[in-house]
Amino acid sequence: MMAPLALPLAAAPWTGHDTRLIVMVALAIAVIVSLIALCDFHPFIALIGGSVVLGIGSGTELAQVVESFGDGMGATLGSTGALIALGAILGKLLADSGAVDRIVDTIGSRSGPRLLPWSMALIAAIIGLPMFFEVGLVLLIPIIVVMANRTRTPLVLLAVPALAGLGTLHAFVPPHPGPLVAVSTLKADIGTTLGLGLVAAIPTVIVAGPLYARFISRHVRTEAPAELVESLMTSQGADGPATARTPGFGASIGAIALPVVLMLAKSVADIAFPGGAWYNHLLDFLGTPLVAMFIAVLVAMALFGWGLGRSRSEVRAIVTAGLPAVAGILLIVGAGGGFKQLIVDTGVADAIGKAAAEAHMPVLVLGWLLAVLIRLATGSATVATTAAAGIMAPLAAGAPTVEASLIALAVGAGSLFFSHVNDAGFWLSKEYFGMSVAQNIKTWSVLSTIVAVMGLAMSLLMYAVLV
Repeated sequence: MMAPLALPLAAAPWTGHDTRLIVMVALAIAVIVSLIALCDFHPFIALIGGSVVLGIGSGTELAQVVESFGDGMGATLGSTGALIALGAILGKLLADSGAVDRIVDTIGSRSGPRLLPWSMALIAAIIGLPMFFEVGLVLLIPIIVVMANRTRTPLVLLAVPALAGLGTLHAFVPPHPGPLVAVSTLKADIGTTLGLGLVAAIPTVIVAGPLYARFISRHVRTEAPAELVESLMTSQGADGPATARTPGFGASIGAIALPVVLMLAKSVADIAFPGGAWYNHLLDFLGTPLVAMFIAVLVAMALFGWGLGRSRSEVRAIVTAGLPAVAGILLIVGAGGGFKQLIVDTGVADAIGKAAAEAHMPVLVLGWLLAVLIRLATGSATVATTAAAGIMAPLAAGAPTVEASLIALAVGAGSLFFSHVNDAGFWLSKEYFGMSVAQNIKTWSVLSTIVAVMGLAMSLLMYAVLV
C-alpha cells in the first residue's frame, strides 16, 4: 500500500511551504526543550506549548491543531496507556510479594557486580524479542530500580543495557510492527530478515548496552523518582519482604515471562502456521499485548496476592497503590503522542520524502537516511519505518531476497536514530529513571543513535559478505 504513495512524493517539487514546515518543527522542539530546561515547566505543559507553536507556525487551522493533538494523545494512550497501567500494577504485585526482591537477589548473587549490566542486557533482549518497547520497559522497571537500590549499583549502569536490548530488538526484528511493515512493503522474506536482524542485534546490544553504560554511568548520576522507589521498596523493608511467605524464583520470573511467552507464541504461530485455524485466532487474541498483560496481572494477583494469604481487600489495595506512580508518566506520554500526530498531519514526512527522493547514494544508506529524517521529525520508529519503506519500495523492486531483507534492516535501524522530545520512549526513559532532559539526551538519545549507526554498519557489512 505504501509504494504507490512514494512515487508522487518523489515527483513533487520542493516548495517554500516544505521549508516552513522543517523550520517550524525545529522551532517547536526548541520551545519544548527550553520550557523544560530553562523555565522548569512540567513536560506535559511544555509539549502542549510546543504543539501550539508548530500548529500555528505551519499554517494549520486552529481547530485542526486541537483535533490532531487530541487524536494523537488519544491514540497513544489507547495503545500504551493501559499497558503502562497494567505494567505498574504487575510491578507493584511483584514488589509487595517479594518477587522482585527474589529476582534481584538471585541474579545479583549469580552475576556479580561486574556482570550485572550484561545480565540486564540479556534479559532485556529476550523480553524485547516479542514485546513492544513500552511493554518491555514497564516490565523491567521494577527489576532495574530494585536491583540498583539493593546492590548499590548506579541506576544508569543497569538502565542503559536494558534500554539497548529493548530498543534494538524493537527496531531490527520482526514481529515488531515496524520491521513487519518493512518486510511486507519491500517484499522481503520474514525468516531471512529475522535471522539477519538477530545477527546484527548481538554486537549492537553489546556496544550500545553494557559498553556504553560503563562509560556514561561515570558522567550521569541519577535516581528513580522517590514515589516510584517507595512504591517498589516500602513493603519490602530493609530486611526483605514484609510477608512471611515469598514466591520462588521460578514463579517470579514466570510472572514476568508470561506475557512474553503469549506474545511470542502468537508470533511463532503467525509465521510457522499461517491460516485461519481456531488456534491461530486463539493465539492472536491471547498474544495481543493488552490481553497478555491483563492475563499476567490476573495470574500475579492469584500467585502473589491470594496465593500468599492476602485478603481480597489487601490485593485490591495493592493494585490501587500501583497506579499513582505512573499517572504523570501517562500524561507526558500522551502529550508526546499528540505532538507527534501534529507533526505527521502537517506533512513533514512528505517534505522529507521530497528532499531524499532524488538523492544519489547506496540503496542501504538511502533507506537508512530516509528513516532517520522521518524519525527525527515524527518521533515514531514505526512511522519512520513505514514511510521510509514505502519510499524505498520502487527502488527495491526485484532485489534479491537477502538484499531486500538488508534494506528492511537498514530502514529499521534508522528508525531508532536520536530519540528526542517528540518520542514517547524518550519521556518514558526520562520519567522512570528520574533524569533531566539533558541527562536523558546523554543516555537514551545517544544510545538510540548508537543502535541506529551500528545497525547501518552491520547491514553494510552483511551486504558486502552476502550479496
